[in-house]
Amino acid sequence: MVPKPKTKECPSCAMDIDSKAEFCPICDYHFPKKSALYQWIAILLAILLLLLLFI
Repeated sequence: MVPKPKTKECPSCAMDIDSKAEFCPICDYHFPKKSALYQWIAILLAILLLLLLFI
């Protein structure tokens, strides 16, 4: 069985494209780059919020 390549949907034209693509080859939509720093900040804020709710 051949594994399917991972894809993501373009929010502009709704085409499925390669998940690693930086832009859509159909409509030229540029995907925003996700920074690891922002992801860690979001996780820490979520943990802080949960701690505040249970204290």
